[in-house]
Amino acid sequence: MNNATLANLTRRELAQRVNDGLEITLYWHPFDNGTSIDVYATATEETISFPVPAERALDAFYHPFAHLAEQDAALTAFDRHEAFDEAPMFGEGGVQQ
Repeated sequence: MNNATLANLTRRELAQRVNDGLEITLYWHPFDNGTSIDVYATATEETISFPVPAERALDAFYHPFAHLAEQDAALTAFDRHEAFDEAPMFGEGGVQQ
């Protein structure tokens, strides 16, 4: 059993709400005392899951997409450069004729 499976088995639902085809659930993870949000879209049957700091958990529960946008905007320049460093470059197998 891997850590992700263990975390899903031990997480506790703190709150759930349904709005406009989205099921938003707030979880607490006793394994590491963390919190997370799951957003399930009933139309596509897709789930987005992301961790949230405990002090922001309730805000993220009511505004999950705003919280995701904040997380994305918080990427540091180092993180962006690291992502570019992993990308294939011309002449390195990235584009072939």
